[in-house]
Amino acid sequence: MADKIDLKKRYRTLFAAQAAPALIDVPALPYLMVDGAEAPGGGGFAGAVAALYATAYAIKFAIKKAGSDPDYGVAPLEALWWSADGRPVDPSARPAAVRWKAMVMQPDFVDRRRVDAGIAAARAKLAKKNAPANAALDRVVLERLAEGRAAQLLHVGPYAEEGADIERLHAFIAQQRLAPRGRHHEIYLNDPARTAPEKLKTILRQPVG
Repeated sequence: MADKIDLKKRYRTLFAAQAAPALIDVPALPYLMVDGAEAPGGGGFAGAVAALYATAYAIKFAIKKAGSDPDYGVAPLEALWWSADGRPVDPSARPAAVRWKAMVMQPDFVDRRRVDAGIAAARAKLAKKNAPANAALDRVVLERLAEGRAAQLLHVGPYAEEGADIERLHAFIAQQRLAPRGRHHEIYLNDPARTAPEKLKTILRQPVG
């Protein structure tokens, strides 16, 4: 049987951000995604995250049971943030009007058929528990994201204090004689429900051109 896949190790450069900003090249990668529009921390975002992980784990366990492809660890939560006019946005500033796309990276062998089956399994699990339906399951899609050249750094601390590091990231981009392109990207390396705010680790990424 093939070794268990660790996506963070397979794409080590993408997850190895340090306090000092750096340029990286991001390949096109498949993600489960859910779109939304509301202020950060709202119930809609939490519902989207729950739908993503319910689907992601249903897919993982089905693949592990079938044994047709390697087992793998479910990847960390990620999110893109932007304003209604398409500009990148700092979610730590708590803007009233913001759009987001919550995401979980998938192995290449996860296809639409497996995603549909995962969504159905997630719905069935909620029904079996007599739990309320999660409308965000209707919005789960599988898409590839191609960011290309990007700058990133590691923020350690509360999400609400990201602003200074976002400014530092954009200053680095300007120093490299580059310009922001695309959407502000965050990768959440630990669970805020189990981690003290001052120990939260978040990769801040900005595609550039």
